Amino acid sequence: MNAPASTRKKLPTPVKATVISIAVVVVLVIAAIVYVNVTRPAPVTPDDGALPGTRSDSHVLDEAGADAPTLVEFLDFECEACGAFYPYIEEIREQYAGDINYVVRYFPIPNHYNSMHAAVAVEAAAQQGRFEEMYDRMFETQIEWGEGQSSEAARFRGYAEELGLDMDAYDAAVADPQTQARVEEDFLEGQEMGVTGTPTFFLDGVKLELTSLTDLTDALDRAIAD
Repeated sequence: MNAPASTRKKLPTPVKATVISIAVVVVLVIAAIVYVNVTRPAPVTPDDGALPGTRSDSHVLDEAGADAPTLVEFLDFECEACGAFYPYIEEIREQYAGDINYVVRYFPIPNHYNSMHAAVAVEAAAQQGRFEEMYDRMFETQIEWGEGQSSEAARFRGYAEELGLDMDAYDAAVADPQTQARVEEDFLEGQEMGVTGTPTFFLDGVKLELTSLTDLTDALDRAIAD
């Protein structure tokens, strides 16, 4: 039986609260900017996944079953706000392990030079069953390559080598237009769902509006209690 919401450990610590406070502000600013710059999405072929807000090929990092609440995050690996939220989300995943499904979807912001390169690299790793390791690597190193104006594809290939991937298969996946098309499917469907910035969260298919630090955990607690 799930623990009542009132007994759950509350996040974050004072230091983390400061970081996430800044991240929330950045998210709101980025959302406004992206809303101006993204174009009207093209229709996406329906491909509903088993969990709300997902496609059949979505990357499910934590699975608690179809009856558990499903948290979907649309993210951009180059987005500073996503990077700031990353450790917070990792703590939430640990705190709610076994109680929620957590799913990652791509939303590479067009004016981030390496966001698509990063997403393609992660998707290429995913084809070898190593999505989460590359996902972690991107956020752990974001400060080293984010906001650059030249391709970081070679750096990302180096990450793949460090993970011990089959490099022939990795290179083939990166070169395959279908790999980028897979990323673009998420982006286009995200636009259709109302995503205008990153990170954007959906809980059981409903977009969350985060205006305070506890909005996300409060929403999860309510969903679990229900």
